[in-house]
Amino acid sequence: MTSPTQAPEQANAHEPHPYIGGRNAALRALTGWRMERPGAPRVVILTGSPGTGCSRLLTGFLMLCDPEYREGIELDALDPATVPPDLPAPAVPSVAGLTAAQILWLLADHYGLSATRTADIFPELGQLPSSGRPVTIVVPDVARAGPVRGTGEPARVVRDVLTPLAAVESIRLLADVPREFAVELAEGLPPGVAQIIDLDAPEWADPEGLVLQAEALLSPQFGAPALPFTTEPHARRVLAEAIARHAGDGAGSRLTVHLAVQSILMHPEGFDPEEADQLPGSVGEVLDLHAERLDTHPRTLRQILAPLALAEGDGLPVHLLIPLASAVAERDMSEDMARGMLLVAPFIRRIERDGEGIPEDERTVLGLQHPGVGEAVRAGIPDVPGAQARIAMELLEAVPHQDWAKAGAYVRDHIAGHTLEAGLLPRLLTDPGLFAHAEPVRLRAAVEAVPPEQLDAPARTYLRTAPLLTRTQAPAIFRAALLETAFVEDGLPEYAAVLRRIVPELAWHTLWSVPVAGVDAVTVGKLPPSAAASDSAAEAAAQQEPAESAPVAVAVSAVPQGTPGASPLKADDPNTPALLVQDLATGSVIDADPTQILRPSDDERATGPLGLSRGADYVRVWRRGEQKGDEEIVTTLISATPFTGTDLSPDGILLVATECGVKALQIRPAQPSATTVRRSVPDPRAAEPEPVPAPEPKPEAAQAPQAPGPDAHPAA
Repeated sequence: MTSPTQAPEQANAHEPHPYIGGRNAALRALTGWRMERPGAPRVVILTGSPGTGCSRLLTGFLMLCDPEYREGIELDALDPATVPPDLPAPAVPSVAGLTAAQILWLLADHYGLSATRTADIFPELGQLPSSGRPVTIVVPDVARAGPVRGTGEPARVVRDVLTPLAAVESIRLLADVPREFAVELAEGLPPGVAQIIDLDAPEWADPEGLVLQAEALLSPQFGAPALPFTTEPHARRVLAEAIARHAGDGAGSRLTVHLAVQSILMHPEGFDPEEADQLPGSVGEVLDLHAERLDTHPRTLRQILAPLALAEGDGLPVHLLIPLASAVAERDMSEDMARGMLLVAPFIRRIERDGEGIPEDERTVLGLQHPGVGEAVRAGIPDVPGAQARIAMELLEAVPHQDWAKAGAYVRDHIAGHTLEAGLLPRLLTDPGLFAHAEPVRLRAAVEAVPPEQLDAPARTYLRTAPLLTRTQAPAIFRAALLETAFVEDGLPEYAAVLRRIVPELAWHTLWSVPVAGVDAVTVGKLPPSAAASDSAAEAAAQQEPAESAPVAVAVSAVPQGTPGASPLKADDPNTPALLVQDLATGSVIDADPTQILRPSDDERATGPLGLSRGADYVRVWRRGEQKGDEEIVTTLISATPFTGTDLSPDGILLVATECGVKALQIRPAQPSATTVRRSVPDPRAAEPEPVPAPEPKPEAAQAPQAPGPDAHPAA
């Protein structure tokens, strides 16, 4: 097995690792951890600056830990001290883009735990060794955790996941964490339990590995063009040594070598291997030297790359690059972009996406070769919040007629991340259309990062509802319906009205919602107009002509005695409930004799066009068919708290109660796209739900054991 980091001409007592091409000192330490050698640490913390090769080292080590990958490697040719024993592969939760809670659920699913709360996962993991199951966990790429970059999720992963895992004495843990958290993680453990491998430190230096990497990248055997300094072995070796020497053993060295070679090979004209000042010592110098060799001001290259360095997710749809680069630079970048592909080629990657629902203009995405390139570009932006503000304004301009249903996926799902870093997110959180159409995991993460005192009422309603939106994986129409109800509950009817206007396919319209504590049961009924008083609807009915007088539909709730407006069933017994009677259409309280209320008969319920079924936290409304088994689901209502009572009127008004109150919803004709709702469907992207008596949702099965292959990470 060979790779572009192996130099075929180099003769050594042992062959270098075919994917890493070096790092033997670190590999020996990791192998000692895996073998549980006497004196070996139980917890290993791998760290280093972006581009030093932590991800690559961990990937190569996991290849040796995975039985399938081991079969394709000539293990006898490697240094025996760098080859771990043939053991079952460790659990490797893929954490990029996930929250701390999601990572825990990945582990819980991998080990088949019965936990229903994240707090229960750690003790259950600690009990596994007694059943003969080893608990060896490798957590890579903690720096890439979180659905939105500016929310500080890596810190939460360290404190809420890695620190408790490291404290469990039966767990062997290896984690790749940003340097600022490495000492914090180690200091909480007894002496000798943890070891920090900082790839920037001299004791872990690998100068020969740097030379091997450069030499292999320069070799035509691995795709380099035929040039005087690539085809002649001695010249290639001399240049590789010079590149590695300038890159050094510290921050960004692996990435610096990779980018330096790519820059030279993509534009060899004018490059002189004898001129040391043409070789970079950092990623930033690679950018500047590459621009100068192409007769371009370095600022222009950085301005083109700036939107990619500030982008969220995997990168930008290609059609957004010019307008966003122009926004950041505050000038028209069209001409620079027209002749700039050779300029940016060493630093970007092109991703072609296919699949249903991806518009043509979003199939091609551009991203940076490595996060370290983004770090270097961002470091040169004098005002990052200002640049993000200009990007956000440009993204807003890209929303057709301010209709979020027609916005591109990147604009719709990532504008919150840009406005968060710009400090403008609270201003954006007044648009119900964005709440309904934006991908809820990312939007929730961004909103939760805003100090609560900066959030207005609509944003607080969204934040309260977000666990339902992430838990159900509901489509936009159903998210809009849940938000419509939430706005009514929170006394924001104007926002509910906006959703009803912009999303006419809503499965229901919320008629009213009243906060009432302690509701045990609800039922619908009818009340003769003469039996009602102090109620606006009854008074309106009384003003009608006698021939048009009709019973008033009411909602009846069993509530504790003392509830305002309720009539006790037995005034002399405080333990019996009281009945609260409300107009079913308006929620207005009716002062009525409960004995006058007529409830629907069993026949009326059985022959009505709609029926309902109920679980702990959901109510499903379905339309009866001509024959049994022909029922059609109209919609499903999900609740963050258990339902304590439900009923359905013959004309389709759904009455529901929870411990928080009572509300009535007018069920509307079924919309095909509005019924596609999965209850508690586990999704690795979904945030952890709020606690409810029903079991919490968990992410899908962990991709663990997982040993990333040679294409799992960029070459650096």
